[in-house]
Amino acid sequence: MSTIQANTHPETATNHHFDPSTVIIRISELSAITGYARPTIYKRLKDDPTFPRPVPLSDSKSRGAPVGWILAEAQAWVRQRIALREVTA
Repeated sequence: MSTIQANTHPETATNHHFDPSTVIIRISELSAITGYARPTIYKRLKDDPTFPRPVPLSDSKSRGAPVGWILAEAQAWVRQRIALREVTA
């Protein structure tokens, strides 16, 4: 049986890291992170100013134009919701 070892070489180890503040996720990933279905996500965009705002992925302003969300903002929103739970518990 072989074991997989982590690469500890500093030059190649950094190649596998990414910055969540520069990663754009699509609605399916946002849904998985927040636990919200697509319609609820769009409702939150209208009703909740703290909910992560979409990033346009094209120059089109038409309805249905592709958008994404910044991973770090989605993660921060979830952390905020968890913190609110702990305050009210």
